[in-house]
Amino acid sequence: MHYYVYIIQCKGNSFYTGYTKNVNSRFRLHKKGKAARYTKMHPPKKLIHVEEFNSRAEAMRREKRIKKLTHQQKLKLAHSKTKHHKPKKHLQTTSKVRKTQRKTSE
Repeated sequence: MHYYVYIIQCKGNSFYTGYTKNVNSRFRLHKKGKAARYTKMHPPKKLIHVEEFNSRAEAMRREKRIKKLTHQQKLKLAHSKTKHHKPKKHLQTTSKVRKTQRKTSE
């Protein structure tokens, strides 16, 4: 099963970062004000970045790293063209999807 880390741009140009199994469903919940207290107080404008992972643990580690980034660094990440793919058809937002391969230890 795949997990996704996402960044939402909110009203006032702040960012919300989270992880989920289903980006579309989670984004809809955020839009309705039912997913997180932050997005209830700062309404989401658009989904600006999505990364795909092979495990929940990987997604959680990446989410934690992204949350430590500055506002400028998150903007740069969202506008980055490297290793990004076109959004999947089921993502009806302006997101960019980046596949991240699971590291294997030998």
